[in-house]
Amino acid sequence: MATRKTPVKSNSSKEDLLHYYREMLLIRRFEEKAGQLYGMGLIGGFCHLYIGQEAVVVGLEAAAEEGDKRITSYRDHGHMLACGMDPKGVMAELTGREGGYSHGKGGSMHMFSKEKHFYGGHGIVGAQVPLGAGLAFADKYLDNKRVTFAYFGDGAANQGQVYEAYNMAELWNLPVIFVIENNQYAMGTSMKRSTKSTSLFGRGLAYGIQGEAVDGMDVQAVRAAGEKAIAVCRAGDGPYILEMITYRYRGHSMSDPAKYRTREEVQKMRDEKDAIEHVRELILQGNHATDDDLKAIDKEIKARVNDAAEFAKDSPEPALSELWTDIYA
Repeated sequence: MATRKTPVKSNSSKEDLLHYYREMLLIRRFEEKAGQLYGMGLIGGFCHLYIGQEAVVVGLEAAAEEGDKRITSYRDHGHMLACGMDPKGVMAELTGREGGYSHGKGGSMHMFSKEKHFYGGHGIVGAQVPLGAGLAFADKYLDNKRVTFAYFGDGAANQGQVYEAYNMAELWNLPVIFVIENNQYAMGTSMKRSTKSTSLFGRGLAYGIQGEAVDGMDVQAVRAAGEKAIAVCRAGDGPYILEMITYRYRGHSMSDPAKYRTREEVQKMRDEKDAIEHVRELILQGNHATDDDLKAIDKEIKARVNDAAEFAKDSPEPALSELWTDIYA
């Protein structure tokens, strides 16, 4: 990949830039491998890939602290990897194996990690938003200064339960950051066809909730906005809405041919706004690493993802007795 000739601005350290690069590349290579395994029939059911949106979770996780919580929808693999969940356990869950985070019973859309404070993966559109407010309510009750990130998409932004959650969150000043991952298309319906609102974060103003739109393809901008929102919530002045303007390169799910947009539109986003390529340019132009160094990182990450795939293939399917576990607390 060639770098742009015009200089690009960076306000991050060498260590931060290399961290962003590694984390976003891990998500992309993992999702590419998941797509391959799905095509081979090793992943069943639905599978929604996060390719293109990596800067959102990587930027916000860079701003988060230990103990902060996150909850999201079914496009969730990137969120799991960004919060530190093991790629082996995530891939094994995708393939329905015993070595997965939910012992093969949750699959792509419904896995959890109490250790990493990851509360799903939810298959019902918008259902995670009031649950995220509930997690934040618990933290406020415990007065532990923790923050919850409740992620949802532009499609879910039209669900009624989202606005019920907004109302309660503002009424109780809950430390929750509502993160709208606006990737322009709710399944196959473009924003232009589904709403007259000029902004999705602006809908929170009716409830008195602060918010802003952010370039979700720029990891530095995401982190800066995340730090601002977190400060508001930790000070007891939450909630806060962050509308991340992002883009997914693949279809809604693996079964979606994405005929509702042109190849030229997708390619234009890849060429002009790709989050990983942007950080790559910052690293090279800042002389923080050479092209060979970055190729070595890519090779290392591909090997890690391949190891995760092999672990998943070698892990046994769950025993029939697993049907009766984890049903009741």
